[in-house]
Amino acid sequence: MRIALSTQNSRRLRRAIELAIGPILLLGIWWVAAKGGWVNKDLLPSPFETLRDTLSSIGSGSMTKDFSRTLVRVSYATVIAIVAGVPVGIILGAKATIYRSVEFIVDFFRSTPATALFPLFLLLFGLGDLAKIAVAAFAAWLVIVFNVAYGVMNARQTRILAARSMGASSLRIFRDVIFFETLPQTFVGLRSAVSLALVVVIVAEMFIGATDGMGHRIIDAQISYSLTDMYGSILVAGAMGYGLNLALLFLERSVIHWSGK
Repeated sequence: MRIALSTQNSRRLRRAIELAIGPILLLGIWWVAAKGGWVNKDLLPSPFETLRDTLSSIGSGSMTKDFSRTLVRVSYATVIAIVAGVPVGIILGAKATIYRSVEFIVDFFRSTPATALFPLFLLLFGLGDLAKIAVAAFAAWLVIVFNVAYGVMNARQTRILAARSMGASSLRIFRDVIFFETLPQTFVGLRSAVSLALVVVIVAEMFIGATDGMGHRIIDAQISYSLTDMYGSILVAGAMGYGLNLALLFLERSVIHWSGK
C-alpha cells in the first residue's frame, strides 16, 4: 500500500514539475531579454514587475471586472454556437446530399477571417455587446457545424451495420451509436470554437466601441503606455483561453472516457 502511494505521489510530483517547466521557461526568457537588452527596456518591462502590477490589479478588482465581462461574452457566444451548430452539423453529416449542397457556403465563411465580418455585424447589431457576441458566435458556429458533420459522416460503419443487423431502428442507431461516435470530434470542434470565440471577442473589444473587457484593457494600456498593465492583461487573456481549454479537456475525458476503445 505504501509503495503504491509513493509511486502515485512520485507521478504527481513529476507531472507538477513538467507543467511548471513551461511557465518558468517563459519567465526566464522574458527576464533575460529584459535584462540583457535584447529588446528596448522602455518597451519590455521586467516580468516580475509585470506580475506584481497584475496581481495588484486583480486584487483591486479592476482587472477582475474586465476578465468577467470578456468571459461572459465568450460564454454567450459559445452557448449560442453549440445550440445552433450541433443540430445543423448532425443534419448535414447524416445527409450527404444536403452537405454537398451547402459545402461551399460553409467552407467559404469558415475560411473568411471573422474580423472581416465586423462591419457587417456592426450594421446589423450596432455597437453594443450584441454585435461582439454575434460575430464570435457565428465564427464558433461554423467550426462546430463542420466538426459535428465530419464526426457524423465518419462514424464507424461496422458498429452501425451491427446495430442494423440486430434490428435497431434508425432513431435507435442514431441515439445509441452515431451520437456517441460523434462526441470525440464534437469536442475537438468545441475546443477550437471556444478558442476562436475568445480571439474574436478580444479583437472586437479592442475596436468595436467597448468600454470594458480584456481587449479594451489591452488597447487602452497600449495607448496610455502602461506597459506592465498591457503585458499583464495579455497574460491574463492567455490564461483565460488556457483555462477554458483545460476545462473542456477535463469534461471530454469525463464524458467520453471510452474514446478509442
